[in-house]
Amino acid sequence: MSHTPPSPQQTPAKAFERLLTVLNTLRTDCPWDRKQTMESLRHLSIEEMYELGDAILDNDLDEVKKELGDLMMHLVFYARIAEEQGAFDIVDVLNTVCEKLISRHPHIYGDVDVTNEEDVKRNWEQLKLKEGNKSVLTGVPRSLPALVKAYRIQDKVRGVGFDWEEKAQVWQKVEEELAEFKQEFDVSESRAIDTKKAEAEFGDLLFSLVNYARFVGINPENALERTNKKFIKRFTYLETRAKETGKQLKEMTLEEMDVFWEEAKKL
Repeated sequence: MSHTPPSPQQTPAKAFERLLTVLNTLRTDCPWDRKQTMESLRHLSIEEMYELGDAILDNDLDEVKKELGDLMMHLVFYARIAEEQGAFDIVDVLNTVCEKLISRHPHIYGDVDVTNEEDVKRNWEQLKLKEGNKSVLTGVPRSLPALVKAYRIQDKVRGVGFDWEEKAQVWQKVEEELAEFKQEFDVSESRAIDTKKAEAEFGDLLFSLVNYARFVGINPENALERTNKKFIKRFTYLETRAKETGKQLKEMTLEEMDVFWEEAKKL
């Protein structure tokens, strides 16, 4: 069956309605779209979220626009599937999030006074507890990557006042954890390394570093991903330069590779 595609729209409401129209048509008439379930879309949505994250870190706003569209399509798709199951529809989704935002911003839609961002976050967490959440940490997804989860845990408890007072205190904790981790590998002690204990101490060290980063305003996930991208770029340059000289990396000494590595750093 042939359909006339709806034309581009100039207002948010009309543009969103256009997306709904396109998605509903695809769900009805496209074999692939008709087959999808929430479970089959889940991994694709996660992939789209990571692609959006890449575009944001690359400051590629055109790509950000495209990835936002892909994610929005997925959100509409989930709502359509739920509507078919008689659970809820896109109107319910939009009204629910609006009601939540209104409820959790009493300083905007009520008579609560706030002085800064910290007051807002503290109120947010307290309101969530009043809504029935048993713990401040209830909202931290179990499947989050560990580094992101550590940051969110620390940020959540900060919202209810569980935090250090001074930067020096946080760094002292980092040094304490580093010393305990180092102790597990102290060659002066004649004992076998307890791998499980060492892993636990390493986890404590990472957690304390994430906490310090959060305390000084650094997002550790973003910082590490930027370092990953920088390393990949430099190592790719190293591979290219080695190939240009007719050598394979496994045949080169570390000193030879370091020459190209330093070249990459200067670019």
